Amino acid sequence: MSANFSSLIELVREMGLLREAGGAEEVGGNPRITDVVSDSRSVRPGALFCCIRGERSDGHDYIPMARELGAAALLCERPVDAGLPSIVVPSVREVMGEVSAAVYGNPSEKLLMVGVTGTNGKSTTTYVLRSILGAAGIRSGLLGTIVESDGVRERDADRTTPESCIIQRRLTEMVRNGCGACVMETSSHGLFLGRLRGCRFDVPLFTNLSPEHLDFHKDMEHYFQAKRLLFSRYARPGFEGAANADDPYGRRLLADFPENMRGFALASDAFARVTEFRTGLEGTSMTVSMRGFPDLRLRSPLVGNFNVWNVLAAVTALRGRVEDEAVVCGVAAVPQVPGRLERHSLPNGACCFIDFAHTPEALKNVLTVARALCPGRLISVFGHGGGRYPLNRPALGRVAAGLADLVIVTMDNPRDEDPAEIAEEIVGGVQESGGARHQVILDRREAVRTALSVAAPGDVVVVSGKGPERYLEMRGERMPYNDAETVDSWIRSSRGDH
Repeated sequence: MSANFSSLIELVREMGLLREAGGAEEVGGNPRITDVVSDSRSVRPGALFCCIRGERSDGHDYIPMARELGAAALLCERPVDAGLPSIVVPSVREVMGEVSAAVYGNPSEKLLMVGVTGTNGKSTTTYVLRSILGAAGIRSGLLGTIVESDGVRERDADRTTPESCIIQRRLTEMVRNGCGACVMETSSHGLFLGRLRGCRFDVPLFTNLSPEHLDFHKDMEHYFQAKRLLFSRYARPGFEGAANADDPYGRRLLADFPENMRGFALASDAFARVTEFRTGLEGTSMTVSMRGFPDLRLRSPLVGNFNVWNVLAAVTALRGRVEDEAVVCGVAAVPQVPGRLERHSLPNGACCFIDFAHTPEALKNVLTVARALCPGRLISVFGHGGGRYPLNRPALGRVAAGLADLVIVTMDNPRDEDPAEIAEEIVGGVQESGGARHQVILDRREAVRTALSVAAPGDVVVVSGKGPERYLEMRGERMPYNDAETVDSWIRSSRGDH
């Protein structure tokens, strides 16, 4: 896949975003662009280097390095004297996705593009979607919070929605590996910052919305408008999407795009409804009723009421695109989603769930599920990230105090904040709710091991906030750490294994 530099100039001109272009004549004509990168360390001969201005660094400062590594041309926001052909635009991010798509042969046009947005449930919903597609014989790639898959290999994800040039490269790998679909989590940051440019989604899906990332979006309306971009800017004409009709923001999407959307709900009247369900430690059974389709009886290994929504979202989005048999088999075969109600049986007769829940609403959902499954005490272990919406801290404390018998407050990626001060804000919420039994253990490994050690038969321990993450971020450093590894290590030591 490649494109002539001159064709990229024309593309940007057609977008109405070309400020200036030139330099090709001075360096020997019209170079062939074979790659698009925004990280100077990734530059290879033939690459277009895109100079992104971020909060902490300016890509224009790395042009000498890019040239030394063989960059063929530049996409930048101001004229530069670098001896390389360049395209100057008002915003590199606004253009980079479309340019990348052109260089890589517009891969999203060759895939069924399924995009999932919302606050909670995105990762689990993508796993259900992929399982249904796989049961239908459709190989799919995945871009999400937990892992990236090109249809053949998986790698740990660095961020939920990568830069647009990386997305286009990943989509190209999926096409090359025989994928017929891509399932993608689309974050509010990624949508707002234009990382989805160059993608056209056939099936956009909305799960729910609750306060998160308000340090970035400022208020819920701006947060919602960022999510709405998946449907208004990045969806293909004639798209067929789905939205949660039990959520007020989902109802707004259903009203805004009435010809393109299916609503799904547990409590509201909608296109797709769960008429009955039962959930326990071994999984969930449910009956789905959809207009124009026969009722569908489903069995899923996923537990908890909120996973009923996640399964229903995926079924609503794909039913009619695949056979019902594939829906039934796919839902039944959903694998364990790392860090999403990830269950560990403990040798002391207790049970531990590891979950990514890091907002008050998500923590409430997880603890409510655990409470219903718990014949003994419920022990909640969590913290809150530094540099994140601070009002969530007392709210998390209130939620945990209202549902758990013991609350252990610890750290969760304190970044540049003092973890003790974050914990104090959480404890303030615990005390507002009557001061449930609680303690602060800032060392997360020690906090988890303490919770597991005090658990008795029938107790449930919920370790939340980090899910599958493999680090603790503090003062600009990422120190190796993983909740599941901590739990497994405790299990081995308690059994006397070596």
